[in-house]
Amino acid sequence: MKIFRKKVNARRKQVRNTRAAERASKYNEFVKQGYMAAVITAVIFAFLCSAVLSFSVEGSLVRIAGPAEFLAYFALMLLITAGMGVYTYLFRPRIIRKRARLLALTGLLLLLLFIAKTGSGSEEWVYLTTGTGVVSAMILTITYSQRYSLTISLLYALMASFVLPGQEAVELFLTMVAGIFACCFTMKEIRNRWKLIQVSMFAAICVMAVSVSMGVINRLEGLEVVQRAGTAALSTFFVGVIIQGILPVIEKVFGVVTSMTLLDYSDANQPLLKKLAMEAPGTYSHSLLLGSLAENAAEAIGANGLLCRVGAYYHDIGKTNKPKYFVENQMGQANKHDTITPAMSQLVIVGHVKDGIEIAKEYNLPPAIRQFIETHHGTTMIKYFYEEAKKQRGEENVSEDDFRYPGPKPSTREAAILMLCDGTEGATRALSEPTPSKISAVVHNILMSRLRDGQFNDCEITIKELSKIEKALVKSLTAHYHGRVKYPEDKDEEKKAENGNGGNGNKHSTSESQPQREAIQKPD
Repeated sequence: MKIFRKKVNARRKQVRNTRAAERASKYNEFVKQGYMAAVITAVIFAFLCSAVLSFSVEGSLVRIAGPAEFLAYFALMLLITAGMGVYTYLFRPRIIRKRARLLALTGLLLLLLFIAKTGSGSEEWVYLTTGTGVVSAMILTITYSQRYSLTISLLYALMASFVLPGQEAVELFLTMVAGIFACCFTMKEIRNRWKLIQVSMFAAICVMAVSVSMGVINRLEGLEVVQRAGTAALSTFFVGVIIQGILPVIEKVFGVVTSMTLLDYSDANQPLLKKLAMEAPGTYSHSLLLGSLAENAAEAIGANGLLCRVGAYYHDIGKTNKPKYFVENQMGQANKHDTITPAMSQLVIVGHVKDGIEIAKEYNLPPAIRQFIETHHGTTMIKYFYEEAKKQRGEENVSEDDFRYPGPKPSTREAAILMLCDGTEGATRALSEPTPSKISAVVHNILMSRLRDGQFNDCEITIKELSKIEKALVKSLTAHYHGRVKYPEDKDEEKKAENGNGGNGNKHSTSESQPQREAIQKPD
């Protein structure tokens, strides 16, 4: 018996194979990026949330829900978890790719849900569970952003509302929402310890107002209304006090730094900054100026200006190992690069990045600051020594790749801003007459050079933002390297200075002539 097989067109067969290969490639990429692990984590998280909601304490007895009720909880939790997962995938994909952060987030929400469920066992203190929603809002705002915190915390509040039945669940949800909105909209960054107390006080007032309103609508007795509103407000207020105490733990678990920590690192009494100021004073002065430039440029596009400033302070700490090989620290002494080959000079210059990373690890600098040390040169080329090497060895014997920094390229907007500030400040300082037009041309040329070289390929920065950064840098550099009016010299004073003081011929050796000129100088 013959088996007739349908002939397949070669073109169609090729299309099918291509589609199969594309599907396999997408699946491998899905697994490689950690999305499959994230899906499994989400299912497990929904299962554990359902288990938490399925038990209840009635007096001294623990009641466990039946299979049908458990499946209902599981379906609801899976739906809410899917919403959290999709939103995280769209707006915070790094959380999914970094398993430690994903586990920290799911662990936090599961712990808060367990606390809410445990607290719901007592009718007198049930509204203490309102504080769990505020905890979620505060921690996620500190570690990520207001928008992300608002969405995830609202979805958590929806989960937590299932700890109570019927009408009480609606009341609990609304009081949680009031606290979440108050926290997310008033806590953009924490620059002082009083900020958390202020936020928790405002959130407590909002929670109390909603709780009292719901009590009046439900026609509860006055004492009961006051008790419910009071417990909800107190739990919300003490959340701020507790989070203030465990803030270092939150930073460690989620791998972030708050503005308070950044301010601590910006203190000139920090051991590493004191080391930089003592061993490489020229680099220290350059870093301080760079911090001001970077902060202004970052604020122009809505980036983290404080992070840019602190990152600028530490970006060149590697120069403390060989400070005299960098022109800002030579103080008029002979240039050490004149006695070594361009290839050796390249190794010394590139080495300050590696040395900086090692020093940062030794002093336990957080990763958020360490990134500026690694990426402030990206993979740019050291053109001066490249040209010197071509003169000595011939163009055909020199490769550009040998005179490039090892990278990595900037992966954040703040790191990209520091790269531009570092390049433009050095080039502007080298100008003989830094006029506004020359400064503008230098900034534009360096920005376009970095863009064409692909230095911004790994960070989320737009052309519009680069234009704003350019304008901010031109303004700041022009203000710093402003021109001064040249005044006519007093010839009589010059002669006295040249002929006096033992005839040493130094026109600045008198004690009065130079201060007198400075005293009559007009303001810039």
